Formats: sequence, structure tokens, C-alpha cells
Amino acid sequence: MGIRDLLLDVATKFDTTLTTTSGNPGQGVLKAAGERLVDALPYGMKAKGHGGQGGAAATPWIQVFEPTAGGSGTDGLYLAYIFAADLRSVALTLQQGVTVFSDQLQTRGRGLRTYLEIRAQSLLAELPSDLVANWTDQPRFKHRSWRPQAYEASSVVARCYEIDHLPSEGDLCADLGNMATILKAALAVEPQIEVVSEPDGPVVEYTTTAHATYEGLEGFRPKSSDDYFVQIAAREQRKKRVHEGLVRRFGPYILERGFTPITEQVHPRDLVLQAGDAEWLVEAKAVKKGNATQAVREAVGQLLEYRYFWYLQKGQPKPHLLGLFSESIGAYASYLEAHGIGAIWRTSDGWAGSASAIEWGMADAHEAAR
Repeated sequence: MGIRDLLLDVATKFDTTLTTTSGNPGQGVLKAAGERLVDALPYGMKAKGHGGQGGAAATPWIQVFEPTAGGSGTDGLYLAYIFAADLRSVALTLQQGVTVFSDQLQTRGRGLRTYLEIRAQSLLAELPSDLVANWTDQPRFKHRSWRPQAYEASSVVARCYEIDHLPSEGDLCADLGNMATILKAALAVEPQIEVVSEPDGPVVEYTTTAHATYEGLEGFRPKSSDDYFVQIAAREQRKKRVHEGLVRRFGPYILERGFTPITEQVHPRDLVLQAGDAEWLVEAKAVKKGNATQAVREAVGQLLEYRYFWYLQKGQPKPHLLGLFSESIGAYASYLEAHGIGAIWRTSDGWAGSASAIEWGMADAHEAAR
């Protein structure tokens, strides 16, 4: 038995009208979830079923977590299979523990849900887009009590399944493995995010941390990558500084490849790389919603403009040109190559690049197809 059989058993045996001690067979299924899933879980992960305390839960759920990373179910990040109240669907979701935020905010109402939604959006924005591209379902748990509604708001990424049309065991295991990778990535960025309550509504801030120092990065001081929210006409409009976060992540990586990244005293240029006597002029661009067109157009224009005014007109040696992107730019990589511009972009597990970037030693050849 595995994930599929367990989900079916919960859906058919759990009774939301019974107490946890009055012969509810679904409670026994949930209590055995850890043992039943042991062979289906990603390495090092554990599972625990939750059917309520005293009265049966309106939306029973199964927690899947990394023991060393916390995620108790009341706080921290964890994965969960959460059933809708009618038990006809279940969502595999990356959850934020809602209880700790409810206690902090002293509310279980709309204020809590708004807080969780903004925090979930901020976490999602920090995850590689290709990693979460197919995890955009919005869970609906079909119950008006505060906890199921909080679960909906706190979901960072999710995939929803209809009980009558559950995927195969192999597909469910693959989905859980992919979600475990997303959880790992989220755990890495989650400590930086803080949502504070302001008179006009919750605002996302990033915790202040000491600047990481790397030998060779003396001239590399990228700007803050903080996301911020502003209130306009009673709606949160999200303004992102993905650009600066992209430069910040790229610096230590490219240093390890033998290039010296410089951001100080190069404005308005984003970044300059140096290796030996050669120099690379770098323009960083965020690819929005998988649409590379605008990002590439802007990168080309700015690279050519900066090369002309900052190098050619000043009699400086012509630099190599490099576009730095937040995700894959697809066919535009060869387009840039045709114009003498290399490209490099983030992937779910590192960086990939065009032919010139590979030739320069900025990316490995096997990464090019990603």
C-alpha cells in the first residue's frame, strides 16, 4: 500500500460527524499514515495524520515533513495532503503553520488570511520559476471555519486531486518527490521573510542580515532584493526587486567560476565581470511569467547603449556582452548569440547558459539544454 490507497481510505472511511474516540474508522487510518507511507516518502521525510482533537477535523490532513527542518504543523513549513470537507478532493500543498501566526496576530479572521496570503506570495516569488511552474493550483477546502480557510490562504504551491480520478501511485510518488524539492528550496529562503502589520495593511520585509563576505567580492555590493507592498485603492500591488536578488545570487556563483564581479562605481551598469585582461558588461533582467520577449529586448538595448557610451566613446576596449536572466529565455538564447551577446539564466538547481557563456566558462555544456 502507498499514497493512493491511503488517500482513498481516508476519503471513504473518515466521518466528520464523529468524535475522535467514538469508533471513527477514518481516525485509525490517519493514525497509521506514518507507517503506511514509509516506503513512499522521499528520503529522510516522515508523515503524520491529523484527524482533529475531541471532535473530528472538518478537513482531515496528512503532514509530510523533514524532521530536522521543523514544520510541526503549527509553525514552520511542511507539506500536507489536506482533504476538502466533502472528502471528494485532496490537495498536496506546501503549507505555512497557521497556528503560530494566529497566536501572534491574535486573530483568526480576514487579517490572518491576508497576512498568510502575502507571505505565501513572497515565498513563491523567491522560488525558481521553473521549479514551481506546474504547481499553481489553488486549494478549496469547502468549509467556513477559520482553520480550513487559513490553510487555503497559507498555501504557497499546490496540486489538487479529485478522489474519483486519483493519479497512479507512480505519479503521486513523483509529485511528492517534486514537492519535497520545492520544500527544500522554500526552507532556504523562508528565514529571510517577515511580514509586519502596518496601519494600511501587512507589509513584507526581509530580515536584516550581515552582508555575506566572500574573498574576491570586495567590489560586489548588490542592492537589496526586498519585495515590498504598497496600498493603492485598497489593493495590494506587488512591486518586486527580483533584479537585485538575481545579481546578488549570481555574484558568488560566478566568482567560483574564476570571474570577479563588480557592482560598485559602475552605475548605471548592473554588473561588470573581470577575468585577466577581459571584461564583461552584464545586464540583469527578470523574466516575468515566462515571457522572455520584453526582458531580452530591454537587455539588448541597454547592453548596446552602455557599451557605446561607457566604452567606445571613452576609448576603452570593447567588452564582451552578457545578459543575465531570472529564468530560461528559450529560443532567445540563439537570438542573442546572433547579435554577439551571451546569456546565462537561473535553473531549479543552478545556472545554465548559451554557447558563448559556455565558451567563456560561465556555464557547463550539459546545462545548455535546460
